[in-house]
Amino acid sequence: MTDSAYDLVVIGGGPGGYVAAIRAAQLGMKVACVEKRETLGGTCLNVGCIPSKALLRSSELYAEARHGLDEHGVKLGSVTLDLSAMLARKDKVVSDLTTGIAFLFKKNKIDHIAGTGAIESAGESTNAVNVTGADGSSTRLATKNILIATGSESTPLPGVDVDEKQIVSSTGALALSKVPKHMVVIGGGYIGLEMASVWGRLGAEITCVEFLDRITPGMDGEVSKNFQRILKKQGMTFKLGTKVTAAKKSRSGVTLSVEPAKGGKAEQIKCDVVLVAVGRRPYTDGLGLDAIGVNTDERGVIQIDGGFQTNVPGIYAIGDCVPGPMLAHKAEDEGVVCAEIIAGQSGHINYDAIPGIVYTWPEVASVGKTEEQLKDAGIAYKAGKFPFTANSRARASGETDGFVKILADATTDAVLGAHIIGPDAGSLIHEIVTILEFGGSAEDVARTCHGHPTFNEAVKEAALAVDGRPIHM
Repeated sequence: MTDSAYDLVVIGGGPGGYVAAIRAAQLGMKVACVEKRETLGGTCLNVGCIPSKALLRSSELYAEARHGLDEHGVKLGSVTLDLSAMLARKDKVVSDLTTGIAFLFKKNKIDHIAGTGAIESAGESTNAVNVTGADGSSTRLATKNILIATGSESTPLPGVDVDEKQIVSSTGALALSKVPKHMVVIGGGYIGLEMASVWGRLGAEITCVEFLDRITPGMDGEVSKNFQRILKKQGMTFKLGTKVTAAKKSRSGVTLSVEPAKGGKAEQIKCDVVLVAVGRRPYTDGLGLDAIGVNTDERGVIQIDGGFQTNVPGIYAIGDCVPGPMLAHKAEDEGVVCAEIIAGQSGHINYDAIPGIVYTWPEVASVGKTEEQLKDAGIAYKAGKFPFTANSRARASGETDGFVKILADATTDAVLGAHIIGPDAGSLIHEIVTILEFGGSAEDVARTCHGHPTFNEAVKEAALAVDGRPIHM
């Protein structure tokens, strides 16, 4: 056992943790980052955001080559799928990026400590982390401050045991050795629908089973309804208001037992592969939080103050294991601000200006309040909407599904939220993110010149529509 003195030890090398480590090092701190995976980047980079986006892009190209090019005058012969090559490309993307983070650690003189971290002691001047290596070795890291950035894990579903072969989590869904004939996705959220899109494009029949009576439950209702319609048109089948009670595996596949969520006659669904995507939960097991008295709620979410500090002095937490949306970019921003606060600076995060994006095609993106939230809060608002069918770039590209909707305060015209379903929605939303961050109005968007012809013009037209004066409809 060895002793090392640090200004900050970060437990977890995901988007929040590694970004916090880099920012702290930039601010002159001596930093160590403990990560139990062999590579940095956490769930997002290794088995989440990045590999899924690589497969989404590859599957888009495959589907486009098979079905989408004829109308453009591009004639192809037989198009075949090389799944092993597609998966190998995905793995290379991940490898290149994890190598890049390792380089950034060396550049910023951050110690990467491989192993599982647990808080050994905590107090105003006695913080220490014990790291257990894969070989059973133990290393003690003495530090002024500890930052917990351990992220989250897939939430299990009673009666449905994940084996990452026939019944998979999102991790297993990224590495299937063949395209299933029929995949059942349990959960109609972002992760499940993205992976459903991948395997559906590659030829699988997709059935999505959702406990609630709508998909993407936190999304603006009008967008969610249109999103489901588009996915249904793409071939997905939906069983809403339905709960899964059991899963039975056999050599030929999996048989799911389902029944109406509100009660009713049970039925069975047979398939090759089941993807369990019912949400995620904080990953804090083995950290020793109970022993040092860190407060968590009933779900295991670590409780923090406005400066990301727990109730124990010198112990901070960010990302998926604290309140708020479980998004990589939210964790990254928290990591930067937390490091700056530890260094004696000030900082804040506007949680109303954090975008959420579904990387299906078309994409879905949102920021700020939904219409339902505004109605529930009794806030008077105006809504401006513009369809991509009336956007010249969308027409030229053959990508006319969807619309842009902007919500603004009825009195002040301040933008309160925006919701986009359509081509490149994940990029388009950032104009409204900036407007929200600076407290801008719909009129500010409407008065800003947008290049022609671009998808972005739909954002301007939606802003004009808030005041009832769109030009192109």
